[in-house]
Amino acid sequence: MSETLIPEYPSPREAACPFAPSATIRAMPPVAKVRIWDGSTPWFVTRHADQRALLNDPRLSIDEKRPGYPHMTRARAASAPHHPPLITNTDPPEHTRLRRTVNAPFMVKRVEALRPRIQQVLDRLIDEMLAGPNPADLVQAIGLPVPTMVITEILGAPYQDHELFQTASHALISHESTPEEAAAAGRALGGYLADLFDAKTADPGDDVISEMAGRVRAGEMSRAEAIMMANAILIAGHETSASMISLGTLALLRHPDQLALLRERSDDARFVANAAEELLRYLTIVHTGVRRIADADIELHGTVIKAGDGVIFELAGANYDPAEFPEPMVLDLTRPARSHHAFGYGAHQCLGQSLARVELQVVYGTLYRRIPTLAPAVPFEEVPFAMEGVAYGLRSLAVTW
Repeated sequence: MSETLIPEYPSPREAACPFAPSATIRAMPPVAKVRIWDGSTPWFVTRHADQRALLNDPRLSIDEKRPGYPHMTRARAASAPHHPPLITNTDPPEHTRLRRTVNAPFMVKRVEALRPRIQQVLDRLIDEMLAGPNPADLVQAIGLPVPTMVITEILGAPYQDHELFQTASHALISHESTPEEAAAAGRALGGYLADLFDAKTADPGDDVISEMAGRVRAGEMSRAEAIMMANAILIAGHETSASMISLGTLALLRHPDQLALLRERSDDARFVANAAEELLRYLTIVHTGVRRIADADIELHGTVIKAGDGVIFELAGANYDPAEFPEPMVLDLTRPARSHHAFGYGAHQCLGQSLARVELQVVYGTLYRRIPTLAPAVPFEEVPFAMEGVAYGLRSLAVTW
């Protein structure tokens, strides 16, 4: 591919079909190059099977401090040299050690135990929305509060501070933030979490930050690692699930046959769980891929990715790969979709995926049953999408009933 034909990434989505990756992305060969924000041209891997193989390949590193690493944003590139070792920037065995320190609260059994509490939170929020103004903004009424309440409870952070979390995390993951804006947001959130960590060290509770404080006392991790880990969990724990709740609702409202099917079978836990997987595949909200750098030469489809080259794995490419998902442009809640890559794949697969799944199952299995007349209050063309972050979402979703 010549320099002039290398497409920009992320590429704009088509207004008529904003849920799907752009036609440019869907037409890309299995391995090619794209141009990112800094003008560099990392390799771009789109196929499901190739991602399965390479995201477990030790020849690829997630070390963001390496020259040539294809950072997602200008702000991330500026801050990367100053990050301590984290599960998001280390390879095994260091990654294995760090992940072990935070795995326990996100294990399936512990997350499943939270299901009644998540149901309680959602039911209360639905009651409040139904008692309030009609139309309502689903993003503010349901989408943001559900995962934010849950993740703050898990971490041990007061929910009343949610505006700080949401404002700071948005600045930290936005492509539009300057390095200075992101640094200021990072200082605000880091300072808040440092104070909370110290309070939990002195007076521990039954929460993740208290658990990490115990591991720091035991010498299993440093204070800086614990604070940065809490930061990462807080951001990841509400941004993506909030986007999935609102985007999933909009996608279902655009596909009334699928919404009717989900409403009819909302008491079938297995069907609801599969519906959540198909919506995760169909929406693939992390639209900036996952990033790596090659440690050694890697041959893929006759192309050599050289040591030191950056590589981007386009998750939507895998999730719209017809070899894995026939007719990928179709939203089909009966499709077996669990093999999607919405949470990535391999050792660095999303830590909070079990929590996200339970949250989405509770919401998708409850919201449309409790509000069977839920409908958009504005034309689809007027729904404001937010495309500037690592994950895309909605700024608002006006609904009526």
